[in-house]
Amino acid sequence: MRKRAVARGRVQGVFFRDSVRERAEAAGVAGWITNRADGTVEAVLEGDAGPVERVLDWMREGPPRADVERIDVTEEEPEGLNGFEVR
Repeated sequence: MRKRAVARGRVQGVFFRDSVRERAEAAGVAGWITNRADGTVEAVLEGDAGPVERVLDWMREGPPRADVERIDVTEEEPEGLNGFEVR
């Protein structure tokens, strides 16, 4: 499965991207994550449903210094990504 998630709130400058990368790699989820100019963080997650949902659940909380207001999630067609990249 492939999900695109946009995290809103205080999600930049709080190690959000690297924390998601660590969890995605540990769960075997591929994809990427990037800061957007509007202050949000966008991620694409590909893998089996359970691990992808676990990473999304973690993103709803974020690291200790984050204040996640909400995560907007959309489903997309998988592209067969390998590895996880912080952009």
